[in-house]
Amino acid sequence: MKQNIKKLGILIIGLLSILVLYLSYLNVIRGAALTANPYNRRFQEYEAQVRRGTISDINGIVLARNDNSGEVNKRVYPKGHETAHLLGYVSERYGRAGLESVCDRYLLGMEGADRVRNFINKLLGREQLGGDVTLTIDAYLQGMAMDLLDDRRGAVVILDPRTGAVRVMASNPSYDPNKLDDLWPQLVSDGASPLINRATQGAYPPGSTFKIITAAGALAAKPDIAGKTFNCPGFLDVNGYRLNDTAVHGNVDLVEAIAVSCNTTFAQLGLDQGAQNFIRTVKAFGIEKDPGIGIPVRPGTTASVNMMIPTELASSAIGQGEVLVSPLHMALAAAAVAQRGEIMSPYLIETVKDSMGEVLYQGTGKHWLSATTPEFSGIIKDGMVGAVRFGTATAAAVPGYQVAGKTGSAQNPHGQTHAWFIGFAPADQPRLAVAVIMENAGSGGSVAAPAAGRLLSAALNRGY
Repeated sequence: MKQNIKKLGILIIGLLSILVLYLSYLNVIRGAALTANPYNRRFQEYEAQVRRGTISDINGIVLARNDNSGEVNKRVYPKGHETAHLLGYVSERYGRAGLESVCDRYLLGMEGADRVRNFINKLLGREQLGGDVTLTIDAYLQGMAMDLLDDRRGAVVILDPRTGAVRVMASNPSYDPNKLDDLWPQLVSDGASPLINRATQGAYPPGSTFKIITAAGALAAKPDIAGKTFNCPGFLDVNGYRLNDTAVHGNVDLVEAIAVSCNTTFAQLGLDQGAQNFIRTVKAFGIEKDPGIGIPVRPGTTASVNMMIPTELASSAIGQGEVLVSPLHMALAAAAVAQRGEIMSPYLIETVKDSMGEVLYQGTGKHWLSATTPEFSGIIKDGMVGAVRFGTATAAAVPGYQVAGKTGSAQNPHGQTHAWFIGFAPADQPRLAVAVIMENAGSGGSVAAPAAGRLLSAALNRGY
């Protein structure tokens, strides 16, 4: 009998130990992730009790607010489809997404002094209030970007290369988050994938915009190529495969090769630097990393070093092959050239204040990566300036400012080429870096470049 009691005691103690360990794991290891999960019912319970805070753009324009006119708090998005991918949504049925999810604890008054205030307010039967979030986004420029995308699928990213503050993050097609519950079945079945934020989750061949990264790798491997001349007969034979160029460019130096977007030169530069150095430079630019902007980001991909045979390396060097990137990553690549080789961590949240106006969080510029050297970035910048002055990107010119840019017309197996443009302005003291992609729209120089030029002009005239 005593033996049975002893065994039962050991079993109970063992089960209790397992329970304690599991609960400790949930609280310590998984606690933060479970709390932040968009399907956490705790947040939905708070929604009924707390007046959710507002989300505004950098100029104070409200992008998300609560409508408390009825019995139920309704979330309202004044800019509708223009900011849908960025802000996300709050839905009792479908959870939450985007910055609404990222900022939940602040917006529901669960951080700082609001935690105590709302506990007291609850006891006294008073209204509980959430904090307010101000973004780095400019709503006017965001709307303009969506207008320029028009009915085309694509994305636009504009950021400040000095700090990483994002001014525009637009994705099309979009949807109206004010009608999410009604639209959801249609949205999830739509072949155009309107729920995908193409600015951060798009996976595109970058085409010739990737040549700035190839140039950085080539300069790192052989710095003396900056003074060399390359001959372009209009094609390059790689192990029996003919890689055709857009023209016979003749003799060009590196700066001219960037300006006129010479495929022959850059395919050869890719081969000359080798797969390991090429991949090392891709990693240095952060192409394969998530910069931690808060909302989901798809890291870029390339063929592995072992699979980088000469034909793949030559194709990857001109932004084709198996290279896939997001517009955010290419905006950061342009920012690296603008910022003398340094990439700042991109961020979307400017400030967070509690319900009494006390600042809980302040966004600041932080160093992320050193992509290349000041010397090499200066050479690449000269090529990008040349592209806008006399090369493939003349349509991106802005009166009164010098613009640096690089176009791309990326081939894809699903139709017409994707039109790309990346660049920055003013070229001498960059304050804005941009990436524009328009799917199946044709030439980057004739489609994406003029759109980028209009956006840069508007942004510069607004004081950015």
